[in-house]
Amino acid sequence: MKQRLYKLIDVKSIVTLMITLVFCIETLLSKADADDLMTVFTVIISFYFGTQAAKKERREE
Repeated sequence: MKQRLYKLIDVKSIVTLMITLVFCIETLLSKADADDLMTVFTVIISFYFGTQAAKKERREE
């Protein structure tokens, strides 16, 4: 359990969560378009999960 928590608290995870939070707040305050949010969010989440899948694949080899 602790290892999972330590893996969650790395720089990439923190940056991903912070950017997601900022864009959600901006959208709620009507400072950003929903289309902009979806574009940025999709790119960030795709990159994050893509790197996680690549790490898992390397560990399995």
